[in-house]
Amino acid sequence: MTARAAGVFDDGSAERRALMNVLEDAESEKQRLSAAQRAIMNILEDFADEKRQLELGQRATLNLLEEIDTERARAEAALLELRQTVESLRKAKAAVEAANKELDAFSYSAAHDLRAPLRGIEGFSEALLEEYDDKLEEQGRVYLRHVQACARQMAELIEGLLTLSRLARGELQRAEVDLSELARNTLDRLQSEAPGRHVEIVVQDGISAIGDKRLLGAALDNLLGNAWKFTAKRAAGRVEFGARASDGVTAYFVRDNGVGFDMQYAGKLFGVFQRLHSAQEFEGTGIGLATVERIVRRHGGSVWAESAPDRGATFYFTLGEERSQ
Repeated sequence: MTARAAGVFDDGSAERRALMNVLEDAESEKQRLSAAQRAIMNILEDFADEKRQLELGQRATLNLLEEIDTERARAEAALLELRQTVESLRKAKAAVEAANKELDAFSYSAAHDLRAPLRGIEGFSEALLEEYDDKLEEQGRVYLRHVQACARQMAELIEGLLTLSRLARGELQRAEVDLSELARNTLDRLQSEAPGRHVEIVVQDGISAIGDKRLLGAALDNLLGNAWKFTAKRAAGRVEFGARASDGVTAYFVRDNGVGFDMQYAGKLFGVFQRLHSAQEFEGTGIGLATVERIVRRHGGSVWAESAPDRGATFYFTLGEERSQ
């Protein structure tokens, strides 16, 4: 091979190598472009996913806002209904309070006005018995004594109604009250009025509460008086006053071993003129427990009873804003 031919050959090889390099570089660029394109496509797909997620989130937000609007509308409607109900209850309460005041005023007026005629009936009956005793037959004297007894019973009923009416008048004079002392005073008085009775008296020491002393004394007078009365047929009666605490609330009680009563009639206990025993068995007006219930209710408390026939009875009461020791 001549030198000139060798040179031509070498130049052709160089050109081929240069061309191959160019082709290799082009292939590499193509691969890089393909990789970049794939990366861009992946990015676009990611963007598309994000867009879908954003659209879903936007729809969920719009749904939530619609639900919030719906719930707000319901809440506003419920609030309006509640306000209307509260207003209706307020008006009903005001009407009931006004009616109760009118009823109390009427009871007080009627009871007060009835006392004078009753005193006249009893007085004239007594005058007849004293001044015309020799002119009356025995049956006539019996009738007059019945008239006097009925007049006295009516007077007691009227006095009970007046007492019950007074309980709704005036503000409570709240102070610390020694309930143990009030109970002892009442029981000492009852014992002195019936010295021949044998009654075991139990009064728990140190019981006090915040309340109106005069009213709480009246409540204890009625409860202890009932216990004393309904143990009268026991050879050995027992009357107890005490207190017990449960769930942070103090319940005061008066317990006896008297005749008791059937609990199916417990709902009648605290009504005016309600009696579970006849007047022939035990005297009374049927107002005492109604008086107790009103006094306890004015103190923000409640009163209830537990009993069984011939097994005695226990009356419990609580007092609002009370403090026991």
